[in-house]
Amino acid sequence: MVEPVRERILAEATRLFGAQGFAATSIQAIADAVGITKPTLVYHFGSKDGLREAVLDAVMGHWRNEVPRLMAAAAAGGPRLDALLTAFFDFFRRDPGRSRLLLREILDRPQELALRLRRDLQPYTGLLTHAIEVGQGQGLLRSDVDPAAYTVLVISSALGVVAVGEHTAALVAPEPDVDALQHELLRVARTALLSPRPPDRPPEP
Repeated sequence: MVEPVRERILAEATRLFGAQGFAATSIQAIADAVGITKPTLVYHFGSKDGLREAVLDAVMGHWRNEVPRLMAAAAAGGPRLDALLTAFFDFFRRDPGRSRLLLREILDRPQELALRLRRDLQPYTGLLTHAIEVGQGQGLLRSDVDPAAYTVLVISSALGVVAVGEHTAALVAPEPDVDALQHELLRVARTALLSPRPPDRPPEP
């Protein structure tokens, strides 16, 4: 099945914006990558800025739909966290340009991206922080975890693993692959959140 032209434009724009940055990527370069004319691209998105907004809308829109679904489907604690992070990794690893695009936006337009995150994603990531607070109240999760700070750190770490993990792996030898980095981040995130099980009591004399 041939992918619609609009979706092909979004995919190539995501890849090129992530690889080269918005300023260094021309409308013509995106049109050439898609195999269409520049006027056709402009017809769909109006301008380069309109295309940038559409690319970010596509990334944010995925998570506006995905987070509530996963939160409703998974149990509190470790399974819920695993489901969210695994879905996060899967989405960004299917197209690494997505994670690189967000890192570019963080560096190039930090204030604009922060406004968009507050508007588009904060209500949904708030579901995770609320779930952590509920788990803490039930004694399932560590009481010393700051739910908001934990959420930011885990999502930022996951984004970094996908965007640059294959390159920063050169810091150590042997170099871990992205699968190993993902597995280890899940383990660390889970361990940091779950309350330790109390030691078994010795048998009564």
